[in-house]
Amino acid sequence: MTILPTTPITFPFDEEVGLALSESYAEARDTPGLVRVQMPYGRPAWLVTRYADARFVLGDRRFVPATANPDDEPRMAEYHRSGGILMTSPADHARLRTLVAKAFTMRRVERLRPRVAELSRELIAAMRRNDGPAELVADYALPLPVAVICEFLGVPVEDRERFRAWTEAVTALGGLSAEEYEQNFAELRAYMAGLIEDHRATPRDDLMTALIEARDVGDQLNEHELVELCISILVAGHDTSVSQIANFVYVLLTRPGAWERLCANPESLPAAVEELMRFIPLIATASFPRYPTEDVEIGDVLVRTGEPVLVAVGAANRDGLRFDGPDDLVLDREANSHLGFGHGAHHCLGAALARLELQEALGALVHELPGLYLAGDVRWKSEMLIRGPGALPVAW
Repeated sequence: MTILPTTPITFPFDEEVGLALSESYAEARDTPGLVRVQMPYGRPAWLVTRYADARFVLGDRRFVPATANPDDEPRMAEYHRSGGILMTSPADHARLRTLVAKAFTMRRVERLRPRVAELSRELIAAMRRNDGPAELVADYALPLPVAVICEFLGVPVEDRERFRAWTEAVTALGGLSAEEYEQNFAELRAYMAGLIEDHRATPRDDLMTALIEARDVGDQLNEHELVELCISILVAGHDTSVSQIANFVYVLLTRPGAWERLCANPESLPAAVEELMRFIPLIATASFPRYPTEDVEIGDVLVRTGEPVLVAVGAANRDGLRFDGPDDLVLDREANSHLGFGHGAHHCLGAALARLELQEALGALVHELPGLYLAGDVRWKSEMLIRGPGALPVAW
């Protein structure tokens, strides 16, 4: 094993605009051991970029979240971001995850497929009724997953603009002061607490009511955890899917022949979704550091107890040691064990729902609008944790 006394290099590597993966990640993957990086705020950290190392860190229970360490964690903003269920202790995370997993069963999620397909067709029909180009984010990518997670969790769809603003604020990488961040989070917590009380008074057949019953009847979580869980599900349930629907379309329309190949072979849609998940570096940086509870070797480097480790999933998903032609978009790629939904104890609870939404959203566009093309300049989101277009003009 080795201990590398390297000087930290500036991180993150990627540009804010677009979906390109910086060449610095390839250099880091080719560098023996690990590299040390320095984010704008907090301590230096070890950066994991290779697939095998990333899978190891994500799956090894000796790596715990930042809340287990009072140190100044590496981060993009001056304030400390709330990680929700991701940043709870291992014991609490396992307990909360078990509760939520009961609702995110494959069978329950699959029951939503007809509804998601129906919503997709309705939104496309509305776009077709209007003359001229459509704006894919506002007209399709945003309303679809928002409607789905609202129905699943039990949030009024008419409130979507309110929590969209809150979600953008609490997932921003910069542009807000610590006071502004806390104010937005306090407003979101107050909103969710009020909605929980409304569900408590008038139960529904939704996830929020099920979690309330676990709180009030089973006493398996406290009120603070209940609020935080609902916020985490709401934010994660729409923010990533909104961005990925737009990202999928952008990538397919800008890589020669990709859209046409998919339209000609719609049976490859499930594999195409997995490949796009692998290919697109969705996260603008490597957030949510993990800390080993004992000295651990990663990539032949001794990482000391309590030293922060950042996992660059986008880079790991382009590791040539794991994927043939890692920088190529192969829509029918087989055995695609990408890390787009995480791995181990922190594998995305909503992965089945996300896959369903992405399959149905992309499938409806393929079937209904095979002549789709970009019809103007793309406006990209900036200073956000999740990368993607803010506006994507299309026509057909």
